[in-house]
Amino acid sequence: MEDSRSLKEKQELKRRFPSKRHGTEEKSRMEDQVELAAIAISLNVRLRPSDMPVYMQEHGLRCTRQLLDSAPKPQPSLTHLARAIKKEFDSVYGPAWQCVVGTSFGSFVTHSPGGFLYFSIDSFSILLFKTEVELVTKEDWGQKL
Repeated sequence: MEDSRSLKEKQELKRRFPSKRHGTEEKSRMEDQVELAAIAISLNVRLRPSDMPVYMQEHGLRCTRQLLDSAPKPQPSLTHLARAIKKEFDSVYGPAWQCVVGTSFGSFVTHSPGGFLYFSIDSFSILLFKTEVELVTKEDWGQKL
């Protein structure tokens, strides 16, 4: 996997210096989507609904492909795969990521804005989403009782 520091630096640079390749933000977004589609094709991924910045989607696709390629054959542990994806996103983009991996599942989830990705890779579907977390201290807990 890529070094977390370089991903964080890339994320910060994209935030501070948005791409202006052709002068308009809309063209830049369109180019990013085309690039993401090309990456998905090269990784044998089928993109589904997403509410996530393109660079995070790319990270999720590449991370998952790398984990699957290095997993024991013929059947990787879906639990281990989900845990590894979750831990990767927790470490790079902050806590409270959830990941579901399987061949057949239903879902209905609430996610933080910009934190939802659903895609299929090989015969598996992956649902990755971020939830809101609020730290509860002992003092807070005592007041609620």
